[in-house]
Amino acid sequence: MNKQYYDAVVTMEQAGVDAEFLQGWQNAYLLNPLREEQRLNEAYEAGYAAGKEKDLDAYKGWCA
Repeated sequence: MNKQYYDAVVTMEQAGVDAEFLQGWQNAYLLNPLREEQRLNEAYEAGYAAGKEKDLDAYKGWCA
């Protein structure tokens, strides 16, 4: 993994980001396909969109 990815994941985990958001962000950042439709939710889709754009600040709205 690259340093940007690793640092971003550690930062999000330490901030207490929603686990669904984090999974979405990780999947999109790594260019994995979107989950199957029945497993999608708002947090995952927001994370996926942010990960696709490599947005490192979008998680702040999804912290506990």
